[in-house]
Amino acid sequence: MTLSVIIITRNNEATIRRCVESVAWADEIVVVDSGSGDRTVEICREFTAKVSRTADFPGHGPQKNRALDLATGDWVFSLDSDEWVTAELRAELERAVAAPGDRAAFMMPRRSSFCGRFMRHSGWWPDYVTRLFRRGAARFSEDHTHDRLIVEGRRGRLKPPILHEAVTDLEQVLVKVNLYSSSSAALFHRDGRRASLLTALFHGGWAFFRTYFLRLGFLDGREGFLLAVTNAEGSYYRYAKLMLLAEREKHEKQ
Repeated sequence: MTLSVIIITRNNEATIRRCVESVAWADEIVVVDSGSGDRTVEICREFTAKVSRTADFPGHGPQKNRALDLATGDWVFSLDSDEWVTAELRAELERAVAAPGDRAAFMMPRRSSFCGRFMRHSGWWPDYVTRLFRRGAARFSEDHTHDRLIVEGRRGRLKPPILHEAVTDLEQVLVKVNLYSSSSAALFHRDGRRASLLTALFHGGWAFFRTYFLRLGFLDGREGFLLAVTNAEGSYYRYAKLMLLAEREKHEKQ
């Protein structure tokens, strides 16, 4: 059994070396880049010749499917450019590929850091994600931002986590909140959902309460509080933007 690792990138020179180097042992590494202007592609080519560049970016799910279509291994492992694999996870991946049994895919926990701290609560742990799968048994959804892997067959679980540098500083937080809230609002609007200012306020308050209290974010120290505020902002702006999209559509029809 052979293993292909697929990675999509764009301007990730700060994290891509650690990512690709952590899977340099794989039989094949496939990178699909969507127009990086930094050294991302150059760094990737130090580890693999299979680096493809695209003129557009159709979204995370479709772009990952492009990478998947270029993979030739019996099994495929999908890794984000800000993630990396430990020696313990490598050993588990190799064992799973060598003896998968009746499993078509495997999920594993992901340990993410927020402003330098690996979170152990706040809804960020264990955060199971399905990343290893038999080629031909799974495809990524067509979602632009929050893609998911659609698997045909049974899934198993691996114990060691993927490590993930989710957020490095508050500047990155603001960029992500704006990007994800806009994407979600557009998706909700397309599906016919509507919102009001009261809806936005409720969802923002509920997101903070759920993260900080129900999901024990207070045990993650100051970063837990910052994450709860971030989640509240993201949820508030998602519904506020949804409300404004509906109003804009109404005015355009008049």
